[in-house]
Amino acid sequence: MQTVLKLLPSAPLEPALPFGVTVDEQPLVIPYRIYQAEPTAGAEASLPPTQFAILNCLYTRHHDGRVRQRRLEHVLRLNEPWVVPFVVRLVGEYVLEILLDIRRELVELDDPTTPQHAVYGQVLAANPAFLAVTRQRVASYWACYYRHLYSDPRYYPGFTLIESMRAAARHYSAPHQVTTSSYLDDGQRAVVVHPDVARASPKIRPYPGRQR
Repeated sequence: MQTVLKLLPSAPLEPALPFGVTVDEQPLVIPYRIYQAEPTAGAEASLPPTQFAILNCLYTRHHDGRVRQRRLEHVLRLNEPWVVPFVVRLVGEYVLEILLDIRRELVELDDPTTPQHAVYGQVLAANPAFLAVTRQRVASYWACYYRHLYSDPRYYPGFTLIESMRAAARHYSAPHQVTTSSYLDDGQRAVVVHPDVARASPKIRPYPGRQR
């Protein structure tokens, strides 16, 4: 993680509005937006695959939607638990092209026999509040921007994705599970992209999940 953070150029603004989830029973805090320019291609080429994936996940939080979309392409096919919240957060945003990219790649999300269904279902079952907030955001953006294009919300890509994700989460939820918040308050813990914070809080970071 430190290697990835060292590649990030300085930013004109601090990372904005962190949100938190639990992945493999460890807390992970992710910024809503980051403002760093992208590292050079040469610097990125030196990263091993896992660190390159972490870098791409961080840049899915970039303030430029084109950067978010391009970086997302590198991680959508990864069935790693720590990738899931970065993808799910984008489902709750407003860029239709990104939603279509996610829908096109998550083709196994509805198949309980697949690793994709398992990794999304397990992570989201452990984070019911994050899933609920994302669904609320999907509904808000549909109503605000896309109601005219998708008069039937069932066909809006954001809704089809979030309903598939909810179904996968139900598959892995214990029958007695109580819906309590695993969604950390903004500012409760430090933002993952800030190097000083990452050194101070080594557990709060994206990390390589177990191979599945």
